[in-house]
Amino acid sequence: MKSAIESIVNDVRSGKRKALNIVSEALKKAEESTAHNVFVSLTRERALTRAAEIDERVAKGEAVGALAGVPFAAKDNFLIFGSATTAASNILKHFEAPYQSTAIERLEAAGAICIGKANLDAFAHGSSTENSDFGPTKNPHDATRVPGGSSGGSAAAVALNIVPFAIGTDTGGSIRLPASYCGVVGLKPTYGLVSRYGVVAMASSTDVVGPLAHTAYDAGIVLDVIAGKDAFDSMMYLEREASYVPAVNSEPLKIGVVKEYMGEGLNDETKKRIEAQIEKLKAAGHSVEEVSLPNVDLALAIYYVVVPAEISSNLARYDGIKYGHSSPHATSLDEVYKKSRSEGFNAENKRRIMIGNYVLSSGYYDAYYRKAQTARTLLIRDFKKAFETYDLLIGPTGPGPAFKLGQNVADPLQMYLVDIMTVSISLAGLPAVSVPAGKVGDLPVGLQIIGERCADKQVLSLAHQLEELA
Repeated sequence: MKSAIESIVNDVRSGKRKALNIVSEALKKAEESTAHNVFVSLTRERALTRAAEIDERVAKGEAVGALAGVPFAAKDNFLIFGSATTAASNILKHFEAPYQSTAIERLEAAGAICIGKANLDAFAHGSSTENSDFGPTKNPHDATRVPGGSSGGSAAAVALNIVPFAIGTDTGGSIRLPASYCGVVGLKPTYGLVSRYGVVAMASSTDVVGPLAHTAYDAGIVLDVIAGKDAFDSMMYLEREASYVPAVNSEPLKIGVVKEYMGEGLNDETKKRIEAQIEKLKAAGHSVEEVSLPNVDLALAIYYVVVPAEISSNLARYDGIKYGHSSPHATSLDEVYKKSRSEGFNAENKRRIMIGNYVLSSGYYDAYYRKAQTARTLLIRDFKKAFETYDLLIGPTGPGPAFKLGQNVADPLQMYLVDIMTVSISLAGLPAVSVPAGKVGDLPVGLQIIGERCADKQVLSLAHQLEELA
């Protein structure tokens, strides 16, 4: 498949196209996407200035980076110059970043140009982008449906062909699920491979930065730029590979289909699309058979104990004193704390904070949090055992195609259940990519390819092979 990123870079380097024109076209498309509410803000002035600088360097015969002139969108929980960083929350509505995130710095050093901040569930708390304080993003394939979350704006920006790639974060499926719902590729790298420095924290033990793109090949190009150690992120203990740009697998692989993902709760039509992809893999010479992960059914319960606990800790800094919203209605220090948080956080933020505080509180820590971490270890062991036999695991990214806007808003449990096939991978810190697996009616669904730790390139290579077989 043709690489949209390489096409732009080659045109810019050769002088066939100007980076300024490419970025201007992307900004125009972004402005025309208001009906889908893709962006919280645009970084127009900074983007155009940087594009002009790249054109000037090309004209002088100077070297330009691997992403020279390529426009991209960044989820609005990345600290970036040129616009407020809000995390789609009123509590950070006017917050200006004092520095840029490491991922953005690396992309810009390679010549990529951020055109705007993409919408998300506030503080990345959600699976539909309906929890944004700036309104929901709408699915590019059906404006009555959600784009997935929390990186819904990033996925929509790619699906609408505004930009060839976008950057998001994945804590429990927040890159992969929007990729599935919007019909694009979404990669969650191995935990610890990409720096989170300068990214608004959600849950520190599962937060991962990754790309969304049209192809696995382009996702690999972006990962190549952003992967690697950073002294500002203490959890970055992995050595990166020389390159993450995928190549088609030349050797047959042993692939396990996760039994628990293909059973109860999976939409019948989605199951057929996944089975069709399995047949393609078999025809390509791969061995594909069913594998069971006995504790994977516990993953959602583990996730919604561990992650809210970390959220409650990470959100404690938003107190009306340090930075962000400070209530003008407070008449005492105690009221500053209470009213600033009450006014600034939305219902889903408050729900997760309260759950987190509860499971960490005296008398409940052992009953909930400690048990959840013990069960998490069992889940990690299940994956480890599976990878003793199989090179990769596969299954659907989600239980079905995108659901209707408002359908699950009043039922948090139903909303949480859409993450049922993604959270286990996050808890285990494994790499996974969602690739388009066809459509149910007019709505895309995704196939999820899962690798063992540090097998990011292998995951992308199988995804690339599936694209070539399409």
